Amino acid sequence: MASMNVQHRPESPASSDPLRRAEAGPWVIELLPACAYEARYVALQSAVGFAFDSQRGVHAIGSDRIRPFDAAPNGLAFVPAGCDVFSQSCAGGEYLRVLRNDGVALANAHAFNNLIDPHAISLAQRMRKAFLQASPDDDWEAWAQAMVERVSADRASPAVPGSMTPRRLRLLDEYIDAGLDEAISVQTMANLLELSEGYFMRAFAAATGKSPHSYLIDRRIARARALLRDPQQRLADIAQACGFASQAHMATTFRQRLGVSPGQMRR
Repeated sequence: MASMNVQHRPESPASSDPLRRAEAGPWVIELLPACAYEARYVALQSAVGFAFDSQRGVHAIGSDRIRPFDAAPNGLAFVPAGCDVFSQSCAGGEYLRVLRNDGVALANAHAFNNLIDPHAISLAQRMRKAFLQASPDDDWEAWAQAMVERVSADRASPAVPGSMTPRRLRLLDEYIDAGLDEAISVQTMANLLELSEGYFMRAFAAATGKSPHSYLIDRRIARARALLRDPQQRLADIAQACGFASQAHMATTFRQRLGVSPGQMRR
């Protein structure tokens, strides 16, 4: 997925995560929740986007031809000002956007997505933590500027999927999501895709910027965050349903990845 204007995103149900927004200097930074959406607009300003999750649907970016899309997790995206955008997904995914609010165009002139950049991944995770748990040390303006620099015209190009094709990533997502309440080994994931374990680990890291184990943890956290929206669900039951060893293990993982505990996120 490339990007979307918030006013075109359907209202989230009351139980879903809110849209979070920060303004710093000439920058607007937004954290869009994972939910179904349909967006159709002409981009009024350039936007840098980052997809935390796998996302699938149909889109038309700078074209009148609607095509299926598969956005890789941890993929960086760019939409220039004036670009016609249509994007639709029945599930969506958590998404970060960085825009200028002073009308100044960003350097890159071509729309793209699925760029895997380790520094951009680190920046996006830091900004998400700041949205969830603010700190006096937060420097939104510096983070926004650094994120924009990751899409400079002389280096930005979509990631080459190699062996981790969209079909294989989709098959892996479906397998993981169906078995999140159980232990899933890297060898099992490799066998599913008919790859050796070593080759699978290298190919997966190249395609997503993370190890298979780290990605599996991300999927467990995403499922747990969705279940936390139901106040009737006990934390211990959520931990078990998402494959964590215990409620304490889930809490530790949340603090490490998101900077907040499950109880804080629920509140």
